[in-house]
Amino acid sequence: MKILVIGGGGREHALAWKLAQSPKATKVFVAPGNGGTGLAGGKLQNLPITDVVKLREWAQAEGVALTVVGPEAPLAAGVVDEFRAHGLKVFGPTKAAAQLESSKAFSKAFMRRHGIPTADYDTFTDPVAAHAFVERLGAPIVIKADGLAAGKGVVVAMTLQEAHDAVDFMLVDNKYGVQHNEGGARVVIEEFLAGEEASFIVLCDGKNVVAMATSQDHKRLKDNDEGPNTGGMGAYSPAPVVTADVHARAMREIILPTIRGMEKDGIPFTGFLYAGLMIDGNGHPKTLEFNTRMGDPETQPIMMRLKSDLVDVMQVAVDGKLDQVELEWDRRTALGVVMAAAGYPEDPRKGDAITGLPAEVDDAVVFHAGTQLNEAGVPVTSGGRVLCVTVLADSVRQAQTRVYDVTRGIHFDGMQYRRDIGFRAIKG
Repeated sequence: MKILVIGGGGREHALAWKLAQSPKATKVFVAPGNGGTGLAGGKLQNLPITDVVKLREWAQAEGVALTVVGPEAPLAAGVVDEFRAHGLKVFGPTKAAAQLESSKAFSKAFMRRHGIPTADYDTFTDPVAAHAFVERLGAPIVIKADGLAAGKGVVVAMTLQEAHDAVDFMLVDNKYGVQHNEGGARVVIEEFLAGEEASFIVLCDGKNVVAMATSQDHKRLKDNDEGPNTGGMGAYSPAPVVTADVHARAMREIILPTIRGMEKDGIPFTGFLYAGLMIDGNGHPKTLEFNTRMGDPETQPIMMRLKSDLVDVMQVAVDGKLDQVELEWDRRTALGVVMAAAGYPEDPRKGDAITGLPAEVDDAVVFHAGTQLNEAGVPVTSGGRVLCVTVLADSVRQAQTRVYDVTRGIHFDGMQYRRDIGFRAIKG
């Protein structure tokens, strides 16, 4: 069967890589794909189409049996609605359901309405009112742009000055260009939650839920969680902070009420649902945010650990029968390190040649993200996060040793990567 993966990042490379392992998959098209999916050969093939309607027309003409949507932007643009309206099988949430991610205000109001644990908050379009609220609440405090900002629209302000600057940046300058019905920008300002973060990702078919392996992302650019926030500089799975008790609580208090709440609100949720959790010292999880797709870079280690046939799982999910599925996981640790371009996250440089990419082996895969092939067929940097070197090993410490053995051989000018991914699992 022919399969289409929509997107061009590291997450989509990992999804396509896993889907292609299924004996059922004859061809896996990645639209638009990247240098890695272009170089892979075999079942993988890039498709240079991004327009939603053109993609749907192509999928119909080509006889695509299953489409999996990777990134948030096409979901918010209604790609699932478009495909479904023409009888195509597609895994992902509708445009309405994708508001759980695409609108922070929708998401926070939904959580408040359905009693889902999250930080206290308020929503603002008026900078004067927002500044007054910041003064009243004090720092640390969290400022979020209400809209899609490629994972960078959140500022955890440790001082009042940082908070006021973030309000001006998002509301006055409207740096993210986020437009709403009232014709302007909007921010969500919320209390700061202390604890340890984890990524809790599940598969949903509208009624049934199956949990994926747990993982933990590393948002800050530099070691020891210093530097600016990014889309994510590395991840590992499983996340020890998600104990069996925390897992049960997250399902009972956050995931299931969300799926039931969406159904009750007339917006049944299908697709990957990612709850960013903050887990306090007592093991109580609260919801930092929802994403309506797999995380990037969490997908890369999660796909390394998944032993089940992903095509089978996706087909069952699209047919609304996830209650019949039990996922099988490799018991080892998977760990991925993102190698980012010079100037990332503010102004990533493009066009640097990438050398030293290793041949794929069983326990190490280099997933591509911001790469493309130049005229000579050489991979060059084309985005902020360039590669995600991902390995499997018996422990986090062994995975760290293995992953940095691989990264040492890879080179592009100005590359940046953290050397402490997984540190929380081995500290103390």
